[in-house]
Formats: sequence, C-alpha cells, structure tokens
Amino acid sequence: MEGRFVSHKISRVRWLPVSGSSLQLPEYFATGSWDAEQNKVCLWETSNTEGIETDQLFLEDPKPLCSINHQGDVMDLQFLDQERIITASSTGSVILFRCHLNDQKLSILQEWERAHYHSHSNAPCTSLVCNGPEIISVGEDGRINHLQADQKEPVRTIDNADSSSLNAVTFLRTTEVLTVNSIGQLKIWDFRQPGNKPRQIYSLTGDRVPLHCVDRHPNQQHIVATGGQDGTFCIWDVRQGSIPISLLDAHSAEMWEVHFHPSNPDHVFTCSEDGSLWHWNASVTTPDLPSFLQQGRRNFSISGSGANVDLNQSVTCAWLTMDAAKGRVDISNLLSAYVLSVNSLDVVGEQLVCGTDGEAVYITHDLEL
Repeated sequence: MEGRFVSHKISRVRWLPVSGSSLQLPEYFATGSWDAEQNKVCLWETSNTEGIETDQLFLEDPKPLCSINHQGDVMDLQFLDQERIITASSTGSVILFRCHLNDQKLSILQEWERAHYHSHSNAPCTSLVCNGPEIISVGEDGRINHLQADQKEPVRTIDNADSSSLNAVTFLRTTEVLTVNSIGQLKIWDFRQPGNKPRQIYSLTGDRVPLHCVDRHPNQQHIVATGGQDGTFCIWDVRQGSIPISLLDAHSAEMWEVHFHPSNPDHVFTCSEDGSLWHWNASVTTPDLPSFLQQGRRNFSISGSGANVDLNQSVTCAWLTMDAAKGRVDISNLLSAYVLSVNSLDVVGEQLVCGTDGEAVYITHDLEL
C-alpha cells in the first residue's frame, strides 16, 4: 500500500489537542523524524474531507505548515498544550518548542541539555510524559527527570532509578509515574517519597524481554497496557499481583507504541516493526460473521490465571477480569499490505494518524468504534 510521502522517516506523530467540546475534530498534528542527516519537527494541517480510500485507511495530503531542525533523532514527542511541543532527543536533551499557528512557525522556548547522560557520553532520552506544566523524562541512562516548563533546572532527578534502560513512562496519578525497562519490568515511582527506590515492581515471568511502550487506561488508573520486543501485548492491574493479568501473542516483531482510545478504552491500537497497525476491540464479539467479512481480521483468546478462554463468550469486563473465561478480542490490521516499520500512532475520536519508516503518514477519519 502506498503512503503519503513526507520525505523523512517518522519516529513520532501526535494530534494537537483540541479545545472546547470533545466532539471537535483535530485539525493539526506534529511529526518528529529520525535517521536523517538533519532531523526535523514538523507541524501539519489536515482536513476532514474525503480522501483516497484504500482498504480501511484514507490517504490524505496533509498540508505542511512549518518545520524546525531538531538536533538528534526525535525519540518522543508530546504536546504540552495547544501552543507547546516537548521532544526527547537521542542526544540526551529535552527540548520545548512553541507552535505559532497563526504565523505558521515553530521556535525553541527552552532546552534541557544533557538531561540524560553517561559518565563520558550522552545517553538518549527515550520517552516523555506531560501533565500540565509537569514533564517527566526517562532515558537509556536509567535516570528519571521531573521538569517544569517554566524552570531551567529540574524539580527533581532520580539519578540511579534503574540499572537498565528506561524505555517508556506514563502518569498513573498526579504524583506517580510508571516506567518500563529493557529487562521486562514495570516500576511505580511516587514523587512524594524521597530516595531512588520504586514503590512497586512488576515483571514478566520467564525471559526478560525488553518492554518498549506503555499506556494507562484513561478511566481506570490501575489498568495499564505494555508492548515489548517480542511483539507481545500485556494488560496489567497494578493493584494486585506482580505479573500481567493477560498476555496476548500479537505482532511478529517489536511493538513500538500502544494506545488506549482516549474516550472509548475498550479499543486499543498498537503498531510494530513488522509493518502492522492493529485495532484491538474488546467491546463486542462477532462469532457468526460470514467468512468474507472476516478477511483482514484475527480473533485472539485472552489467557489469564493459567486458564484458556472460551471463544464463544463475550468480554464482560474488557481487559481486566481474566478469570472464569471472559472471551475474545477482535483485531483488525489497518495496514494489511504494509511491510516497513510503523513507528508511531495517535488516535482521537474516529481519527487516527500513524507514521512509518517508509517516509509516509497515513490518516483515517472513520474508525469503527
């Protein structure tokens, strides 16, 4: 499947948050590039008009509004608000940009140089998460930084948070973050507590498979999803136990991002090095679909507590209660013909955008939720 060529490999893509009613559709998104002589952060405008239909995706001509050079690969990118973008760099820096939509330009507001480093070299900053002006960064140096948008110095740094690379981070609560690392562990950090020890540690059993991504359920803070180097999709309940409550065979290569749908979290979206972009639907089952309607879809049983799941029962409590046989998840591959890595995705309402190593961006305006 051909994508819309944007002249650089996309490492991260994010919708600009919309103001006011949640019914308002996003019109702008930002991308960050990697593996280029000169990487860039770009801002794009897209319309909600009909594009060229190809399978489930609409290929659009997003209009480039502006771009700015970025030192190093863009390892992560988040909107702090409607006017500011924060990025994580492979150089170890964290960079804050201002979006001037009216003037169609981007400018640097602040840079925290060497926020992540080894003793004799820089260490890539791998992931960021924002909550208002609060910014948390993690990196390959095992360091956690608590930054504020209007302060040059970190509010707090946990220098020896982890002996392995921290690959992703998300907020659980206002004062708590959860990190995943390269030996298959989840750790909860409470910034009200002194020292450099996590409040709790969770881990995959067996092989220490690196975890690359994490997302928190938007309504139930104790439910988190992770994806790892082996493509496995895990659901965790951080209130109980130290291992995942469900573990699903998913992609055939590294899973780079996982996102609960922000307003319909029975739906989850994942993307992978294997070139697939999956829509996981745990809200309903479709046991009697004609075979011609099941093309491009896969049905996976959810396993948990060592029990196999009855494929003919519905998911009564999506993602969470895995005991007593709860059902199956319906999966659609939204990029069934794609072969290069899909590195990033973002979803709002019925709109999804993803970026790839094929120097292409794909957009759909009509997800089936």
